[in-house]
Amino acid sequence: MRDSPEGAIAGGAAGLVVEAALYPIDTVKTRLQAVHGGGKVVLKGLYSGLAANLVGMLPATAIFVGVYEPTKQKLLNSLPENLNALAHLTAGVIGGVASSIIRVPTEVVKQRMQTSHFASTSNAVHVIVSREGFKGLYAGYGSFLLRDLPFDAIQFCIYEQLRIGYKLAAQRDPNDPENAIIGAFSGAITGAITTPLDVIKTRFMVQGSSSQYQGIRDCCRTIMKEEGARAFLKGIGPRVLWIGLGGAIFFGVLEQTKQMLANKRCPMPEKPIQPR
Repeated sequence: MRDSPEGAIAGGAAGLVVEAALYPIDTVKTRLQAVHGGGKVVLKGLYSGLAANLVGMLPATAIFVGVYEPTKQKLLNSLPENLNALAHLTAGVIGGVASSIIRVPTEVVKQRMQTSHFASTSNAVHVIVSREGFKGLYAGYGSFLLRDLPFDAIQFCIYEQLRIGYKLAAQRDPNDPENAIIGAFSGAITGAITTPLDVIKTRFMVQGSSSQYQGIRDCCRTIMKEEGARAFLKGIGPRVLWIGLGGAIFFGVLEQTKQMLANKRCPMPEKPIQPR
């Protein structure tokens, strides 16, 4: 995995499966977070923006894992063994920064469509750029990094540390169902912890040219003043469900695809036929 495209291919495949399977849950979560006060959440069009999201998430996830895996290996080789958690955290942050170039515009278009701003991807991109300029596709970039860098770092660190602990306890590598369970746990925990950051990110990305919030601090103050502290936990149920299930699928598919590609590149030698 160290100097090959296997990590990127595995990450892209895993991300594609997760987004396609769990998209409606993500849409409900986004609408819960975007609505102000006691507004109603519309449950129609739960697949709005799916196609555009898949097109963007495939390369974005491939970039993340393609950067994360070699960075992790280099850090693990250069740091003492008792600092391997730091290697996982740092690799997650670096992977998140690298993939944000694609992930942010993908997320902006997706969330605008999820909240029924636009009917098609091309229309969404055209209107956003014409009204807000090219920078409109990167609306909420700072709040995105505020959410995703801790999220990526914490989720992958928990996952890697749990796998290490399991291997030591069981004296073997986790199998596919066990990888999925570890992935689900790490995803659910991280999703819950980072929900307030996700609410802030969603508010920035869906506000459009209205510019209701002048900055992250102003956004936090406004939400607290108008909706109370509970608003920062909007969508936590769907988010934990979505990322928990997504973690199970993502890490299960990731490890299986990595193994499949590794075996294809270096097939196991056939056992010699024993004479009877």
